[in-house]
Amino acid sequence: MRELVCVAPEVRDRFVVRFGADVLGWCDGLPTLVHELAARWNLDLVAAGGGGTSRVFRCLQRDTGASVWMKLTPEPLIAREEAEALRAWADTPSVVTLLAVDLAAGALLLENVEPGVPVRQLAWNVPEVAALLRDLRVSPPVPREHSVLQPLSHRIGFLFDLTDRRLAAARVSGRPIRTALGQARAAALELAASGPVGLVHGDLHPANVLSGPDARMVAIDPRPTWGDPDFDAVDWVLDGVTDPDLLEQRIEKLAALVPDLSPHRLLNWCRALAAPNAVPGLCSGRDDAETQFLMTLANG
Repeated sequence: MRELVCVAPEVRDRFVVRFGADVLGWCDGLPTLVHELAARWNLDLVAAGGGGTSRVFRCLQRDTGASVWMKLTPEPLIAREEAEALRAWADTPSVVTLLAVDLAAGALLLENVEPGVPVRQLAWNVPEVAALLRDLRVSPPVPREHSVLQPLSHRIGFLFDLTDRRLAAARVSGRPIRTALGQARAAALELAASGPVGLVHGDLHPANVLSGPDARMVAIDPRPTWGDPDFDAVDWVLDGVTDPDLLEQRIEKLAALVPDLSPHRLLNWCRALAAPNAVPGLCSGRDDAETQFLMTLANG
């Protein structure tokens, strides 16, 4: 069981890039914290996983045997932001349900989603994505009093700063990508400052959406902000696209199905975010058609 809760060296390295060297102390103390929370919430640990900002443990409730997920982050503000968004979406079946929190510990307890296959592993269509986006837009249209969420411009700054760190860690250099990222950051900040304001998921891509009951898409892992909801559509219309005509067709089709989604703004968001979206391919040395298209889109 100790092997299940210990943070592997490769995960520690990823966390250091994201949070800085102080995160190693959190990694060392994580097994004790997980066992304390499991005892408090009456859980048995079954499996471990996680992404770039958290460790996630699949658990069984001891009284019912139901599967749930314990999620812990070394940055408690991330947990507070996610909890606020999930509570705002509590009546939306297209978002995972929050069961319990320990915000001081950066811990969330989340309901299991069945069948729960990541949409990135499935064939999806635009009407399904439109239904998800419509559901996300039923949240409060303006920031609530005492909201801990930042404006979308803050998320934009974070994404571009993280992109710069990833390039440095991968020792990727060159004037074209640096120039493209500088122009893209300015364009994205301008879009964030000029658009409508709603609750934005902030990290809505096919790996953060699961297959749910009745073939419904269910969003998980928000990095929520207040800003332009069209931001959440970018990864969907760009996914797998290598042709500008196909991109515009997908945008128009989605805009016809989602009220208030602006095809003009969405295309501009795609252009502004194409360069950071290309960076994972550049860091891994890929020169595939999708990476080439993203760089072409970024350069206008």
